[in-house]
Amino acid sequence: MKVIILGAGQVGFNIAKYLAVEENDVTIVDESADLLRKIGDTLDVQPVMGFASHPDVLQQAGATDADLIIAVTGSDEVNIVACEVANSLFRVETKIARIRNQNYLDPYWSNLFSSRNLAIDHIISPEVEVARAISRSIKVAGAFDVIPLCANQVKVIGVRCMSNAPILNTPLRLLPGLFPKLDLIVVCIVRGNDVFIPTGDHQMLPGDEVYFIVSQGQTASAMSAFGFADTATHRVIVMGGGNIGLTLVADIEQNQPDIVTRIIEKNQARAEYVARHLKQTEVLCGDVLDAEVLSEANVHSAETIVAVTDDDKVNILASLLAKRNGAGRALILLNNMAYSSLVTSLGVDAVISPQAISVSTILQHVRQGRVRSAHSLRDGSVEVIEAEARETSHIIGLTVDDINIKGAIMVAALVRDNEITVAPARISIRVNDRLILAVSKEAVKKVERLFATRPSYL
Repeated sequence: MKVIILGAGQVGFNIAKYLAVEENDVTIVDESADLLRKIGDTLDVQPVMGFASHPDVLQQAGATDADLIIAVTGSDEVNIVACEVANSLFRVETKIARIRNQNYLDPYWSNLFSSRNLAIDHIISPEVEVARAISRSIKVAGAFDVIPLCANQVKVIGVRCMSNAPILNTPLRLLPGLFPKLDLIVVCIVRGNDVFIPTGDHQMLPGDEVYFIVSQGQTASAMSAFGFADTATHRVIVMGGGNIGLTLVADIEQNQPDIVTRIIEKNQARAEYVARHLKQTEVLCGDVLDAEVLSEANVHSAETIVAVTDDDKVNILASLLAKRNGAGRALILLNNMAYSSLVTSLGVDAVISPQAISVSTILQHVRQGRVRSAHSLRDGSVEVIEAEARETSHIIGLTVDDINIKGAIMVAALVRDNEITVAPARISIRVNDRLILAVSKEAVKKVERLFATRPSYL
């Protein structure tokens, strides 16, 4: 597949890094020679210097025969125009644009991005996606990541293993005997710099970051097995009233009205703006690194604090200060994931990466075959894919055991007629089955081929 990425910032770089190793022909466009030089030295991509929406630049980048354009520059307007130019002049089949300004995304103007108006096939909004991810994590005490699949029937949950977790230090193949009423399967373990799909002989150790899959109805039992009590969150303090903070609290007000929320925002004009756009939330104007401001916000009584300012260092220090003053758990936004292991060792409970969330959002539009959603875990070494078996798919008639490849492909769950089977075995795949798979980066193309259309049906 020929892909053109417009914008060589952190999101563009991460998308390029992910797609370049999958035998895709990737070109990346940016005005910065320094960024392009860095990317060219690191990745097997074609760098093109120029303004992303200019026709001659897109032509130089190969838009004439491109399959996909992903516009993730720092300007919404450039992203929109680039997609329009790619459609009008070059007839690019699929166009994805990152839109950050919430005015464009207001439901009142939802018709703006219809096929009759703007030539954009898919819109991604990092602020909205990050806010939703944090909101999901708040609902599950102890989780740093919660990904709903199959219309929320199944969840991928990320947890950090504490030393007192009863599920640790046991080969994974023995867990069904120890927890006979619990249907979960561990699909990914992050241990230091290693990220891998485990086998039945692996054990989870204290300090591991673990992703597991469980049905919606067994979420509480699964978290209990990892040592996290099923305690409800009643008070949340959000540090930072930017687009992410505002979107997050608006989501909580709408979907979790029993939670009392407060926002701390340093800029007075922004604090007033946030206060006007929220109904039930108290907005405090002050510095999140000021102990008196935290005391005024009653940080000691908050079960969860969420630090989402635009400064990584402020998020780290503010969360640690809040925990020292009695806050329950701390979730922080971190753009530079190199700090991740350091801050979690200091006491931060969960790190949210906007780049990883944006990449996951884009992947579900990039994946071929009958892939309904795709989610990148950590650095992209492992991907969770939800795919549907159609009558024209190569996968029909194969068994789960035929598909599983040790350390590369794991069929984690199967949904058939709304019945969920976690860790299925010796089951033949039928038409309309929905599968959830953990897939290594190297095996993604193989999975796409399994769900692709047979040539005889073309």
